[in-house]
Amino acid sequence: MSLSCFELGEQMLSVDDAREALMTLVEHPVGVEPIALSQAYGRRIASDIIAPINVPQHTNAAMDGIALAWPSVQPHQTRWPIVGDAFAGQAFEGNVPSGQCVRITTGAPLPPGTDTVIMREQLIEQGVSVMIDAPDRVSQGQHVRQAGEDIAIGEIALEAGTRLDAACLGLIASLGYGEVWVFRRPKVAIFSTGNEVTPPGDPLPSAGIYDTNRFTLIGLLSEQGAEVMDLGILPDDPTTIQNALASAAKQCDLVITSGGVSVGHADYTREALEALGQLAFWRVALRPGRPMACGWLGEARKPFVGLPGNPVAVMVTFSQFVVPLLQRLQGQTPSPPRRLTAIAQTPLKSRLKRTDFIRGIYSSNAQGVLQVRSTGAQGSGILTSMVAANCLIELGDHQESAQPGEAVCIQPLTRWQ
Repeated sequence: MSLSCFELGEQMLSVDDAREALMTLVEHPVGVEPIALSQAYGRRIASDIIAPINVPQHTNAAMDGIALAWPSVQPHQTRWPIVGDAFAGQAFEGNVPSGQCVRITTGAPLPPGTDTVIMREQLIEQGVSVMIDAPDRVSQGQHVRQAGEDIAIGEIALEAGTRLDAACLGLIASLGYGEVWVFRRPKVAIFSTGNEVTPPGDPLPSAGIYDTNRFTLIGLLSEQGAEVMDLGILPDDPTTIQNALASAAKQCDLVITSGGVSVGHADYTREALEALGQLAFWRVALRPGRPMACGWLGEARKPFVGLPGNPVAVMVTFSQFVVPLLQRLQGQTPSPPRRLTAIAQTPLKSRLKRTDFIRGIYSSNAQGVLQVRSTGAQGSGILTSMVAANCLIELGDHQESAQPGEAVCIQPLTRWQ
């Protein structure tokens, strides 16, 4: 499917087709910028990281002990004359003759002529020579790390688009880079709408509800490395909403709302969008996750996504649609959610021609087989079910149910460890 979301009219879309159509909203990725490596955690690199050196730079010792020049005529000799020392940062000068050795520490460059390291625990020092305990356990070339064994000079260490975690930072540091070019963090504006929506910490009116979705979105966007512009709560007033959207479109790369995009009496977001840009409504065959909307805002045609109002639906639709949209903004080929297969432990209900996302808890049994069960009640306002869940059970549009013992698709959810 390659149609723009503006060419789809009111046809019902599958989750996969809706995800693909949404990607057409992004015409240009965000810019790039250099950043100090110490500040680069969680950022996406904008170009390949090429190794300017071998890692390790020199063939070196993997153990403390001796580096010996393996003799060709008497490979199992037990006494080895010591001709010097090699330390990390202080190489041995000169060539080691066959049948002789030098003391060496872990990481020290292997002296010319040597090719084998024997750990200290296997040695008995006798003045200017050493005896090897159990020489039959020694093999030529052991405990040696070859130059370029990890990464050879000129190789791609990390591909453009990689999101930098702790291991990546260490790898880049090992190559000597003090700064890297990264994609700018997408700036995302969010706000809640509704006269009934009340900020947490304020007294709750009798007809009010606390603002849940804005804080959920702040967390979800932060996890994805986005920069959040929080516009707070907007009242049900067309002019206020339109002004807020116009301002956000000038400052941000993406605008997200929750609720206020249906055809209800007090849903003014749709009206504001139509005045400022181009709106394409989706009819997406999923639960939870309706109503949703997408479009462009302002002359710069900034992407807009209107998520549902129910808290669980916000989290589900974010994982299916906003995450790949953020990838696209950062110059990546959007990837579908990570999927695993598990065996259902409880009956699961769905409906044909609709994808159901059921909150679930998966684990591994004694044989290492993944099993999954529902968290229980699946109302789209039951936030405790998302707190308890560690996955979404995905029942595709070809399934109307799954019984215990059947294999089902699950999408693991990210959790702090």
